[in-house]
Amino acid sequence: MPRIRIDDRKPFDISLRQFKRACEKAGIVKEMRERQHYVKPTEQRKIAKRAAIKRARKNARNVFSRAFR
Repeated sequence: MPRIRIDDRKPFDISLRQFKRACEKAGIVKEMRERQHYVKPTEQRKIAKRAAIKRARKNARNVFSRAFR
């Protein structure tokens, strides 16, 4: 669990922002989102495959557009 030092002279908003940033760096928010819903292993593979295809198409588009500059 991330910890921050709270200074009485600082406003609460700043301390809260620091805590949120520390949680984000530790990966707590990402893990929480992943654990909200169970995704079957087959569905995970499908999602990963779709993401890989999308990345490949985007990369090909960028390479193709650079060739004609």
